[in-house]
Amino acid sequence: MLRVMLIDDESAARADQLEEALSSNGFTVVAKLTSTSDLTRQVERLQPDVIIIDTESPSRDTLEHIVVMGQSKARPIVMFSADHSSDTIQAAVHAGVSAYMVDGIDISHIKPIVNAAIANFNEFQRLKSELAEASTKLEDRKLIERAKGLLMKKKKMSEDEAYHSMRKLAMERNLRLADVAKQLLAVADLLG
Repeated sequence: MLRVMLIDDESAARADQLEEALSSNGFTVVAKLTSTSDLTRQVERLQPDVIIIDTESPSRDTLEHIVVMGQSKARPIVMFSADHSSDTIQAAVHAGVSAYMVDGIDISHIKPIVNAAIANFNEFQRLKSELAEASTKLEDRKLIERAKGLLMKKKKMSEDEAYHSMRKLAMERNLRLADVAKQLLAVADLLG
């Protein structure tokens, strides 16, 4: 059973209706809030799987709260809004909203909407992780190349000798090759 946090800043009756629809579709509503102002703390406390926000138009504060929450407690977020503006939609997605639904809530479609938001969120997290890994590898490669160049210049080693020397040191000290490269560069900077 997925745990849902429901936030409706406009109508308690609409929130009750949405809660009933979620419950009848197998979701557990762990909280009904009227504001995103305490979002990060509430997410940490309640550990919902999904957040649903129903609002006429997401305020700048709401979007900022989503960004802050997403930095440490990212979750799939479904936003129902009456705001058709492409700028608002883009800002919401940029803040971390996984599904932005315009023109109110069609309760009969709540389950596939939530499932689509979860799928979008998971795919985004996978891509984000792959990008971070690729970026780290590229930075590591740059460090290793700089350190090899330093050894080649200062110790008059060939590229192969410099690489094997660094690799041997990494194995002896049980470090990553990039960490050895970083240490070599730091020492070289210190010594001038």
